[in-house]
Amino acid sequence: MSEKILWIDDEIDLLKPHIVFLEKKGYHVTPVNNVNEALELIDSEKFALTLIDENMPGISGLEAIPMIKEKDSSLKIVMVTKSEEEHIMEEAIGSQIADYILKPVNPNQILLSLKKNLQQDNLVEQKTILQYQQEFRNLSMELSYLRTYQDWAEYYKKIVNWELKFDKVADNEFADLLQSQKEEANIQFAKFIENNYEDWLNGGEKPLMSHTLFRDKVKPEVEKDKVLLLMVDNLRYDQWKVIEPLFTKYYNKVSEDYYYSILPTATQYARNSFFAGMLPSEIEKRFPDKWFNDNEDGNKNEYERDFLEDQMKRIGLNSKSMKYLKVLNADFEKKIYEDFNQHKNNDLLVIVYNFIDILSHAKTDNHIVDQLIRDDKTFRSLTSNWFENSSLIKIIKLAAESGYKLVITTDHGTVYVKKPSRVVGDRETSTNIRYKTGKSLTYDDKDVWAVTNPEKIFLPKGNLSSKYIFAKNNTFLAYPKNYNHFVNYYKETYQHGGISLEECIIPISILEPK
Repeated sequence: MSEKILWIDDEIDLLKPHIVFLEKKGYHVTPVNNVNEALELIDSEKFALTLIDENMPGISGLEAIPMIKEKDSSLKIVMVTKSEEEHIMEEAIGSQIADYILKPVNPNQILLSLKKNLQQDNLVEQKTILQYQQEFRNLSMELSYLRTYQDWAEYYKKIVNWELKFDKVADNEFADLLQSQKEEANIQFAKFIENNYEDWLNGGEKPLMSHTLFRDKVKPEVEKDKVLLLMVDNLRYDQWKVIEPLFTKYYNKVSEDYYYSILPTATQYARNSFFAGMLPSEIEKRFPDKWFNDNEDGNKNEYERDFLEDQMKRIGLNSKSMKYLKVLNADFEKKIYEDFNQHKNNDLLVIVYNFIDILSHAKTDNHIVDQLIRDDKTFRSLTSNWFENSSLIKIIKLAAESGYKLVITTDHGTVYVKKPSRVVGDRETSTNIRYKTGKSLTYDDKDVWAVTNPEKIFLPKGNLSSKYIFAKNNTFLAYPKNYNHFVNYYKETYQHGGISLEECIIPISILEPK
């Protein structure tokens, strides 16, 4: 079915060749020479787009725009004008027109505008599918040649890039194929971590990691400028890419990098490690009264400020003023915004932001959120929508105006779990379903990486015979007792603590005010 176009111009007869050209291209064009006639037609017919001349006798094009929008708010409007005056352009754009074309009009110029406004989604979809079909074989072959942590990070970024492209595509068949490729990649990635993780922590060449990130990435910025360090709990690389445009309204990106979360990819381990600049067993040794093992009572991230103050002294930042704020609810977030002037003179302003972690856990506990977040695509969309309307973006704007450089990062990611794996423990075994620690663990070897000597990867031991197991790919660990109920409750939820590309390879970006 051809798209119906309404063309309004007081000299419409002179545009007959253009109309014939568009009709040959498959468009049905209705020409009128005044706004009143056009408004009557809009009442009786459904048009996809209106072309309107800006300078007409009687009701001008600019005056007609709100009249047309009142009749049909979804009707796209393209302004055609001789005027190059800036105020005319600004007024037209402010009226939410779809496009702005300067006379003399070239037929192909009109055609391009129509395609952009009426067929862009279909054209993008066709192009994306064609490109992915060409790239599919390369991605599959490349998987066999990934050897280094750099290789894996770049491969994961490619996967995420395709996921974001497929967010704009209605055809799920190819998106499902991409998910299969990611699952296969995660199987191989877990083997890579098993073979290399211990060496990273014991003197081998290693990537940027939780315990080195502040020293290597944040410290150099604090030495030069005022820095707002935004630690967004549980922020995956794909989520960062969809919210990035909200931040670049006020900031220019200086650099974007990745780092590897330590194991377990859980807040009490990874974020404490980031703030302390040490691995978990080192934190336990230095701060025995401030570290709580999984089987011990206590707020396991209560002392992040203390850990950061200690690290700043050790690495030569003790002369810098620091303010640490943790946002656990919208009221406190709003308070930070309202009180920002009280904080803006600190050399380092740290804001820990727990919204995404709360959102991911809410999928498990809240039926409404569970219905809203059906997969990674909807998780990204909800994340973006929430950030766009949050007080945090207002805080970011104030920070930019106050001259703060912005460092945004996270402690770990999260993965959508699908496959249960039976595990047997005792009363002392930890409760997380992506990793377990305890002295009596029975498990399926193929689903986990088992670490029988935790000290080799700098993890504390609850007792002398404690070990750790980390779930791989999209597996979650389930006890035999009430097994079916447990599986139904946690299947297709977001969890973290184990080994996957989504949990382990996470973003850090540095931005400077515009």
